Amino acid sequence: MMLALQAAPLLLLVALLLSGRAGPVPAVLAALVAALPAVIATLDAPTLPFLVEETLRGAFLASKPIAVVIGGLLFHAAVSGQGAAPTDAPPEPRRIFVACLLMGGFMESVTGFAVGAVFALSALRGMGLRGAPPAAMALLSLTLVPWGGLGPGTSLGAALTGLPAQDVAALTAWPNAAWLLLMGPVLWRLCAAAGVAVPGREKALQMGFLLAVSGILLASHALFPFEIAGILATGIPLLFALYRLDPPQGAAGWRRAARSLAPYLLLTGALLLARSWSGAPAWTPYADLPGFPITHVSVVLWLVAGALLLRRAEPWTRARAALLRALRPAQAMLLYVVLARWMAGAGIAGALATAAAEGLGPAAPYAVPVLGLASGIVTGSNVGSNAALMPVQAALGQASGLAPLLAPALHNFSGAAGAGMSFAVCAMICGLAGEGARPAQVWRLLAPSLIGVLVVGWAMVALLA
Repeated sequence: MMLALQAAPLLLLVALLLSGRAGPVPAVLAALVAALPAVIATLDAPTLPFLVEETLRGAFLASKPIAVVIGGLLFHAAVSGQGAAPTDAPPEPRRIFVACLLMGGFMESVTGFAVGAVFALSALRGMGLRGAPPAAMALLSLTLVPWGGLGPGTSLGAALTGLPAQDVAALTAWPNAAWLLLMGPVLWRLCAAAGVAVPGREKALQMGFLLAVSGILLASHALFPFEIAGILATGIPLLFALYRLDPPQGAAGWRRAARSLAPYLLLTGALLLARSWSGAPAWTPYADLPGFPITHVSVVLWLVAGALLLRRAEPWTRARAALLRALRPAQAMLLYVVLARWMAGAGIAGALATAAAEGLGPAAPYAVPVLGLASGIVTGSNVGSNAALMPVQAALGQASGLAPLLAPALHNFSGAAGAGMSFAVCAMICGLAGEGARPAQVWRLLAPSLIGVLVVGWAMVALLA
């Protein structure tokens, strides 16, 4: 009976989101209401002071990813229409690959919020592709979600579990890099569905690019802050690919290319400079939680985006539109984090994880990728997935005897992968694609990618458990 009461908030959240009767904000509000009886029954302390304290702590934790998302949208508003937009081109395999897995992945790493998929889809539509196949192709740009928008979800998940974000991201990179290599065959299957043949030599070249992306992703965590790993992993191969596709012609062409790249180089340089300042002043209202330093990625994003916006026409109109876009995801992030704090602080997450470990026995660690993938598909974001289940997954890993980093890293990987193919994101992309594209069609086309997440996750458990 107690376990049913403790599981009720998560089960209600999943049921509401799956039914389509409630969006992320109403669903998590209902889950918070359902969590109250579980908190009262589980907690060995006065309930009201606990709820107030954990809500304030959740708001502080949520403030950082919220600030990053807003900053990413402001940055996108500042650079949109400056030459980075895709232009019409024939549906050649190389252009499809660059639009989806390189340029789309780069845009997602910089801005997050599925902007990379929107960019990739607009490029594919410019090539004349219509229907479900290009919608599925566009979602392949969301294969580096743990680093999307400079990694607010990864940072939040690490904070919720008390682990170093750099270490969580570094271990997450291994299954993500392996999964990324599977995206080549997945893309070729989608090209075939769209009537575009991919020659064998082109397939070999694309696999070379994916190997480069995976290699840079793994190596960058040893040298640079994890927030820019996605930018480096996609940006370096992207420069080479763009040069091969459309070499700048003459001085004017090089100037246009420089103008398009300048904002991203400025942001990357500013992030590296900020991270080099050790011991920067920070707002630390809670001694046991990571502080909010003035060099935080969100602060850098806001400053760079503000400077770039001031150079554009109608900067306040652009900024206002970006802030309005951020309102609903910010609300959802805040509420998901508060729910996670209530459940973890009251001991509900630990109780559910212990029950799962006892019920599944030796197979318990293999449930981590399944639960992670499901949470990403349902919540629609890495932040939401980590806020909802990262504490539960970490406790499940500990109860199963896993190394402290393994379960959080696997959840971060599988939840982020699921978020890129979630109900919300698929619905948005299908709506933009038009031409009869439906989420069910897209999921059928992406079935090998979904299966790949589980296979890679299980292999990781088998190797490291």
